[in-house]
Amino acid sequence: MSAPGSVLFKPIGIGRLGLPGRLFKTATAETLGTADGLATDAVVDFYVPIARGGTPLIITGNIYVSRDGKSAPLQLGVDDDDKIAGLAKVVDAVHAQGAKFFAQLNHCGRQVIPRFAQSPEAFSASDVKDLLTGTRPLPLTPAQIQRLVGQFADAAERCQRAGFDGVQLHSANGYLLSQFLTPYTNRRSDQYGGSLENRTRFIREIIQAIRTRLGPGFPVIVKMNGSDWLPLRDGLKTGELVEAAVMLQHAGIDAVEISVGHYESGFPMVRGTFDLCLRNMLEGSMRYLPPLRRNLLRVFRPLVTLASNLLWKGRQGYNLDYTPQFKQRLAIPVICVGGFRTREAMEAAISAGKCDAVSAGRAFIADPYFYRHIRDQQPGPRCVDCNACVGHLGARPAECYHPLVKAEKDAMLARETHSGT
Repeated sequence: MSAPGSVLFKPIGIGRLGLPGRLFKTATAETLGTADGLATDAVVDFYVPIARGGTPLIITGNIYVSRDGKSAPLQLGVDDDDKIAGLAKVVDAVHAQGAKFFAQLNHCGRQVIPRFAQSPEAFSASDVKDLLTGTRPLPLTPAQIQRLVGQFADAAERCQRAGFDGVQLHSANGYLLSQFLTPYTNRRSDQYGGSLENRTRFIREIIQAIRTRLGPGFPVIVKMNGSDWLPLRDGLKTGELVEAAVMLQHAGIDAVEISVGHYESGFPMVRGTFDLCLRNMLEGSMRYLPPLRRNLLRVFRPLVTLASNLLWKGRQGYNLDYTPQFKQRLAIPVICVGGFRTREAMEAAISAGKCDAVSAGRAFIADPYFYRHIRDQQPGPRCVDCNACVGHLGARPAECYHPLVKAEKDAMLARETHSGT
């Protein structure tokens, strides 16, 4: 049975939006759109069980705001009005189950394999090659940056028209907005580079454009790193990221969700074990790497797997290493993502004042009713952090690919369908 006194199930506000609990579904790429970025019935089918499980807030996978920001073939888009009707169908289905729904807006920047995403070019703050993919982006001109500011605002307006309850700007994990924040990837000498004030200018202009367009009542939150985790490179540490968050709070955001790392960092943002993950990557998006990089990864995969397993062992709440510093400086809610699996760990994080709410991704992929099972202290399929799902992201649908956990999940969903709940 649930415990009403639990801090995990106390209401919380994000801007003017009230939520009845503090465990949310974080963004994970669905890989369920059409080639043109339209939402499909499969997207509805992915989110409805999560909403039916009582999840207070669900955040979509990253949705591209412009065609040159697309990172995978079947990624959802919101770059044109033709996307609104399909997204509205997904939103209506989620709302019918009582959940609130945010759209995560993103541009991939340099973190793309153009041949995989079927994109002609990659763009970033500066022309710094991505060491994982080998992609060297073109630096955005000030005029192109201003166009993207407008495209982010256009995307937010389309999301509001589709019925979303808010939007999340993806400024974590090395995507374009993160690339502007980070000195390693931002070597500009104009008004968008150099000082932290300049490096936050792009995202602050996006926030201001959205506020001008949609007013103060539409929730806008940001996902950002607690650490860039870029050893031997000029990545951001927690202190400067906190200062950036303060600037974004002044610009008008309603909450921050704290993650970690860039693609070049390896796997600090997921942790666990990586044999299935790397195998699946080589069968999926990594097949499109330049031949030398692909062959090196194939040859050295066992060694990379061993190193990854040692460096990024699974543990709950690993981004709690960073969130207390954000909590000390911010007046808006701080959400922590990062390996949460048990009610005890989530309650401890919030009760200790390390964050205001927690979010999870892989746990909901393994068990769409994760929130209900945590709340009611009932057993359910449990993610074992094998990261097979992570390896398939962008190439195959978001799904649990661990055979035993997947079998338990399928049986659970079949029982629910049979019982009519």
